[in-house]
Amino acid sequence: MAIFEGAGVALVTPMNDDGSVNYTELQKLTEWQVQEGVDAIIACGTTGEASTLKDEEHIKVIETVVKQVAGRIPVIGGTGSNDTAHGIHLAKEAEKAGADALLVVTPYYNKATKSSLVAHYEAICSQTSLPVILYSIAGRTGLNLTPEMVARLKEIPNVQGIKEASGDISQIVAIATLVDDNFALYSGNDDQVLPLLSVGGSGVISTIANLLPKETSTMVHDYLKGNWQAAQKTQLAQLPLINAIFAEVNPVPVKAGVSLLGKCSMNYRLPLGVPEASTLANLKKAMKDYGLLAEEV
Repeated sequence: MAIFEGAGVALVTPMNDDGSVNYTELQKLTEWQVQEGVDAIIACGTTGEASTLKDEEHIKVIETVVKQVAGRIPVIGGTGSNDTAHGIHLAKEAEKAGADALLVVTPYYNKATKSSLVAHYEAICSQTSLPVILYSIAGRTGLNLTPEMVARLKEIPNVQGIKEASGDISQIVAIATLVDDNFALYSGNDDQVLPLLSVGGSGVISTIANLLPKETSTMVHDYLKGNWQAAQKTQLAQLPLINAIFAEVNPVPVKAGVSLLGKCSMNYRLPLGVPEASTLANLKKAMKDYGLLAEEV
């Protein structure tokens, strides 16, 4: 059974001018997402700038989201690491903080052999009772979870799904043939949600949902209910905005978009920084065209 069906938002992490986490804005942003009808919140993923958070901040962000959500929807903590021992530590702490599940990216930079990759996930999963969603994004990590590897990893008892962000539809279809209803397939690419749903996917772990939580959730549920034309209309209408938020490395443009909505400050931690002027101008245009911003902004 899927941890959630629909749209889970990979939430941005609001920050103050000095780079510290703005927990007040995080609470407000979390509440807005819940009120808008998002189906799950993923805290401390790529979009949440987890790679530059200190461990105590990382866990406090998850804990803050958990407390604000108060059981209304699942909260999934991003706890992946290229150091297995560190990944175990984050998994344990996220479970203590009240997360409902974990998103565990493949080891980055040092990568892993096939056998050591299995050992990595087995070690982490043995130290938590929470469901684990694999996260495959070779463009970030240099390590692709092939269908063969997914077939091996899904045998670990608490591995219950995958966020598939390879962008390779053929690979996604191959993975879909190897899994059953006990393993959830989530799109990691906002422009490929419907193709993934068409082969049995459960939803999306979404970046665009930071700006369009209600629309993205409705799109997935429309498709799952058989209202395919409405879902297709939404998917295609979102494309210019999706292109705008991925014009630079994620989460730079999307966090700018959340800032333009007035829901967080446009602050980042180096090596990330504000988007280029042209990127910001294109983002504003895409948001205006979608109706998210007034023309005078």
